[in-house]
Amino acid sequence: MKEELHQLVSNALKTSHFDSVAVGIVDFEKKSFESEFFTRCEFQREMSEHYFDLASLTKPLTLALSYLIDPKVFTEEMILLLEHRAGLPAWGRLSHHSWKEQVLSYEIVESDVLYSDFSALRLQLEIEKVVGMPIYQYVSSHFDNELKNWLDLTTENCIVTGMRNKKSICGEVHDDNAFVINERVSHAGLFGTIDGVCRTLLNIDQNFNLLKTIKPRKSLRFEKGFDTVSNPENSLAGPISNTQTFGHLGFTGTSFWVYPHLSKALVILSNETHLCWYSRKILNTFRKDLASYI
Repeated sequence: MKEELHQLVSNALKTSHFDSVAVGIVDFEKKSFESEFFTRCEFQREMSEHYFDLASLTKPLTLALSYLIDPKVFTEEMILLLEHRAGLPAWGRLSHHSWKEQVLSYEIVESDVLYSDFSALRLQLEIEKVVGMPIYQYVSSHFDNELKNWLDLTTENCIVTGMRNKKSICGEVHDDNAFVINERVSHAGLFGTIDGVCRTLLNIDQNFNLLKTIKPRKSLRFEKGFDTVSNPENSLAGPISNTQTFGHLGFTGTSFWVYPHLSKALVILSNETHLCWYSRKILNTFRKDLASYI
């Protein structure tokens, strides 16, 4: 990667809330990628095996992937859940013992888009009921070996993403509901290295023709589990995006965007929640700048 990229990352690290960031550029045409890992303004390629909490990138990498594996499994109601149009609440406190009963208690009614962790969890239960196995068992054969649920981490090097009960969150999922549920769930919980995420996107495209299968529609915010771009001028996917661009954001400061017209994807993994979570201005400018770099 060029010196321009190093300068972009270095400048961001000096003023951002994150102290670690990894960047990957996937070339679907060449079936290859480039990646780099940075921390405290220093380029450290040898540390690229560090694992980041992917946060809501878990959703497309479990739920959208389930759709790609077998679209026939999905009923109309399941599509509504996948596209956050099912009328379920966006969020709420869940418990380890009753989370399934709670998310199953809601009636599915076609509604306006409301981005919802509850929709993701409900869809997981619906998929598992149809396919007869846990969702991670259903999708994980398409994961790179450096993509893992947090409950499957062992001795991996993980990036700190904040504090919980006065202790650093490191190697544990940042999302409170996923932590309390303490099971492999679909709305959060995946961890990955930058190389692992890039290779997984290549695997998905090779196995399911990702770039040609996902066709965003102007009338929908989410297309088969992927976020889309309505206005490239202000999208976090950057000015190189268009209305066919799709991807997802993660609360911890992660994202990936697929640009079919360029046959490329941009993956950004950071620990934005390490020091702050409520101001995303620097991170979002950084996301757009990196997209422009492509």
